[in-house]
Amino acid sequence: MSQTPANPEDFYKLLAQNKERLKELAAINQAIAIIKEGKSIQDTLHQLCLILPDAWQFPENTIVHIKYSKYEFQTSGFRVTPWCQRQEFETIDGEFGFVEVCYTREFPEEHEGPFLKEERDLIVNITNILTGYLNSVKGKDIIKEVKISQKRKPEGETSASKQLLQRFINQHNVDRDIYHDLMPFKVKEILLISTLYDAYSIEKEDRLTDNILGEYSKLSLSTVPRITGVSNLDEALEKLDEKYFNMIIIMMGADTQSPLEMSKRIKSEYSYIPLYLLVNNSIIVNEMEKSPVAISSIDKVFVWNGDPKVFFTMIKLLEDKVNIENDTRIALTRVILLVEDSPKYYSRYLPLLYSSVLEQTKRVIDDVSTDDLYKVLRIRIRPKIILAGTYEEAIDLFTRYKNFMLCLISDVKFYKNNVLDDNAGLQLVTHVRKELPSLPVIIQSYEQTKEEMAFKMKVSFINKNSESLMQEIKSFLSNYLGFGDFVFRDAIGNPIAIASTMEEFERELRIIPDDSLLYHAQKNHFSMWLAARGEIQVARIIHPSTIEDFSGPNDIREYLLITLKKYRQEKRKGKIVGFDTAWEVDESNIVSLADGSFGGKGRGLSFINTLIHTFDISQYTPNINLRTPRTSIIGANEYECFMMKNNLYEKVFSSSNYLQIQKYFLESELSDQLQIRLDRLLQIYHRPLAIRSSGLLEDSMMQPFAGIFETYIVPNNHPDKHVRLKQAMDAIKLVYASVFSDTARGYIKAINYKIEDERMAVIIQEVVGNTFGNYYYPHISGVAQSYNYYPFGHIQPEDGFANIAVGLGKYVVEGERAYRFCPKYPTLINYTNADLIKNSQVDFFAVDLSKHEINLLEGDEAGLARLQMYESEQHGTLKHSASVYNLENNSLTPGLSQPGPRVVNFANILKYNYVPLAQTIQVVLDVVKEALGVACEIEFAVDLNRDTNYKSSFFLLQIKPMLGNTQDYRVDLTSIDMSKVILLSKNGMGNGYLNNISDIVFIKREVFDKSMTCEMAIELDEINGKLIELNRRCLLIGPGRWGTRDRWIGIPVTWPQISQAKIIVETSFDDFPLDASYGSHFFHNVISMNVGYCSVQDGDINAKVAWDVLNSYPVETETRFFKHIQLPKPLVVRMDGRQRLIVASIE
Repeated sequence: MSQTPANPEDFYKLLAQNKERLKELAAINQAIAIIKEGKSIQDTLHQLCLILPDAWQFPENTIVHIKYSKYEFQTSGFRVTPWCQRQEFETIDGEFGFVEVCYTREFPEEHEGPFLKEERDLIVNITNILTGYLNSVKGKDIIKEVKISQKRKPEGETSASKQLLQRFINQHNVDRDIYHDLMPFKVKEILLISTLYDAYSIEKEDRLTDNILGEYSKLSLSTVPRITGVSNLDEALEKLDEKYFNMIIIMMGADTQSPLEMSKRIKSEYSYIPLYLLVNNSIIVNEMEKSPVAISSIDKVFVWNGDPKVFFTMIKLLEDKVNIENDTRIALTRVILLVEDSPKYYSRYLPLLYSSVLEQTKRVIDDVSTDDLYKVLRIRIRPKIILAGTYEEAIDLFTRYKNFMLCLISDVKFYKNNVLDDNAGLQLVTHVRKELPSLPVIIQSYEQTKEEMAFKMKVSFINKNSESLMQEIKSFLSNYLGFGDFVFRDAIGNPIAIASTMEEFERELRIIPDDSLLYHAQKNHFSMWLAARGEIQVARIIHPSTIEDFSGPNDIREYLLITLKKYRQEKRKGKIVGFDTAWEVDESNIVSLADGSFGGKGRGLSFINTLIHTFDISQYTPNINLRTPRTSIIGANEYECFMMKNNLYEKVFSSSNYLQIQKYFLESELSDQLQIRLDRLLQIYHRPLAIRSSGLLEDSMMQPFAGIFETYIVPNNHPDKHVRLKQAMDAIKLVYASVFSDTARGYIKAINYKIEDERMAVIIQEVVGNTFGNYYYPHISGVAQSYNYYPFGHIQPEDGFANIAVGLGKYVVEGERAYRFCPKYPTLINYTNADLIKNSQVDFFAVDLSKHEINLLEGDEAGLARLQMYESEQHGTLKHSASVYNLENNSLTPGLSQPGPRVVNFANILKYNYVPLAQTIQVVLDVVKEALGVACEIEFAVDLNRDTNYKSSFFLLQIKPMLGNTQDYRVDLTSIDMSKVILLSKNGMGNGYLNNISDIVFIKREVFDKSMTCEMAIELDEINGKLIELNRRCLLIGPGRWGTRDRWIGIPVTWPQISQAKIIVETSFDDFPLDASYGSHFFHNVISMNVGYCSVQDGDINAKVAWDVLNSYPVETETRFFKHIQLPKPLVVRMDGRQRLIVASIE
């Protein structure tokens, strides 16, 4: 324990020294705090200069001078005196500076003249802190430049945006890419060698090519080959020399020698081109087979049997032979092995087999696909057919493709060991069955006696000479090869259930007996059927599994059902799915309840859904879930049907009473189909619902309709489901009616659109939030924009900004007292504590769950309650969003642990990172901005409750583009005659040159009364109406925040009330300051209509409004609070988006 000095002088000296140390420590802490604020170098040096005198012994006689590079700051009355101390420094970029402290009069000598040793230490410490800060700023600038230079890639390199686009395409086409990779070899060029007579004798008509290729059109196949015909060897060699052919077909008729001689000559020079021979007489084939040498140059012989499909068969057989290795590897493509050595029979048999396989494949694809391109691609998954003529060739092909074998179709008599063996086919079947006991097998023979042998071997038999051959093949494909319906069978093969679709298949899989499950699993029927339907991804997952991998049928069943569910969810993720009562509705997709356009908001929502589930944005925000609420959209076709069916166009155009129009709509009926679907949907949606407009032009790139149409929130908790359904349908009808509201009509007229041009889709979305007693709301809602037209300090416009508040987002988008921050620098604020207290959120919106009966005619707040912030604290939702103001030391303490006024500043979240909200907003803005290609705005909500992974959730609700070119026009102030300037602002937005505005509407400063802002809005509406009639635009100048709902901080106008304003100016008056925070809808309309917008702070020497000049012009219209003047000639308005400069001159 320390002791007090015995000598009073020593005591007081020690006390003085301690006070000096405390002053020095306070100066260091203040300097660090100033630097942490992240302000510009200019502001930081200025503030440091102001605080330093208090840290020296004699503050009232201390003056300070700081100089660095082009910056120089001095305290009042600074001059160099005999009593100075100076500390120099240098930054990493070679710039020099110094801090200089002087006394204005002489003081007793100390360590360094009149200065204490500790004061030298202090100036050194302050300089070190300052140097570190400056080096940090310079370092960031250097890194930024490096990044910019890295982004300037040489031509031809892939940019980040291209990668984002490619990732989208890759994910969106994940199912299709496999199909694109299938069948890489296509027969595109065929050389047909035939005498005219031979061709004519085969076809008997002059439409040879049409008949050859007719099957392509019948089966909707792409890549139709081109046929080049020649009549002799010389012509053939000439064509072969000119270009490449995929295959050569030689027709043989009466002359049997010339085609063989031609084949030898061609093969000697073009051995790599497959050469097929087509003869019109099977007797000729028999003769040729007696002399194998004679046909050694022929790859395959076919016999014309009167069916033009033989040409198609030759082409497909060649393609399959080349593609089989690729297709089995990539997509588990199934293989049909046909063993037949007789050209006469395989020429007849193969066309039947190909036609049957393709028709069955096409039928299955037509059942499961709606995309025509997708259908064409999926036909490529059809089984490949390979032909073997000998036992050895068959064994080789079977061994190579055993794992992909779909079935074996074999003749009985063919060559084995170069000897014609009467039982080669039976021996082949025996070998195959040892390897694959459950493989479907057909023995085909023209000898009926072989049927008994087939029966003993438990394989199918088909007579080659059967008149019903085609039907028997189709039946075999359907029953045994996975084509057609899936027939569930019991252990002995009796059918017990049938599934035609994937949904039916999954449903039956849940309930079939164990013996049936094991029967099909053992024979690999499940993956076979899925692959035949083109469901390759899930077939590839299931195929490797065997029943030995599981402990029993229950495990197999569970594995299959889980795999199918995951596959189904993955396929639908990020996509719009049609309504189906059997489908599950989750966040990963959007359900379409009616056809037609989704409108502006709907397009944005579907794009959000795709973005979140296509790109793994979570890798950049690992500590929070990025989600979307469950969403359904009613396409615009329902609106048109609703209007026509109920004769509403006639009623709305004959009435100007909006309330009456709403009643007309409520009395009308939605379609029966939509009512049924809504009833089903409400069995799934149990949270409150936001039912929102989505006009065709709303929130789109070029037509700004933000906030013009209605949104209704219904509690969706009435105990009677019929009442819930009626409330939802009433909300939909009133959204439709809002197209004809006074606001919408006025706005549509103001922008020269016709009301009948609009078509309305409707969004039904679960409201994000949690239940707190009788109320429901999210912890946080907000709006963020990627471009900030009101930056401060070292924040750049491209860093963006966000406005957030407790409760429903209506509070934010309507421009009430939300908290504004920069996502890149969330702890950097430009408010004093007094500003924060004055502008802190004091109430919020919530869904009122006690309102079981709601009257939606009361407006969009019918289902809502406006609560005070203390109720949020009672609910426990404010603890991370508010701080407590300490009156004694003028400080804010995060959290609610202390008594005192509550200030909603989200300190625990933004400063102490309770959840990474700022980082998430920044990442999402970057991704959306890149995806849209322009600056963007997002709406979001946050649920702070943690899931099992201890993560909160960020819900992305809406995106839309911010428009306005900020790069084209440049303004040079030195070239402008400032005496002619009536408006100058360096805090503006907009870009371009205007010279067509003669009207100016401005506030009468002398009579301004902030309690009368609602009356001012009415006056502006009247003036705006006259300007609409005159078809004239104006410069509008008024106090406070435009577009707010809070009458005490600005004039609460809606956009249609000032729609003729081409330039809007915010000004501040005494006791009526500006705080530059905007309602989202209002602000979006300003940007998208390319309206100039700026603010002029009263007393700012770098900005001005020439009030005296404005008041000197004759008044055209005067109201209690406004004057409207018209200039003799138009203003010249220059807007520089890069400098945020707006200048208006009378020239």
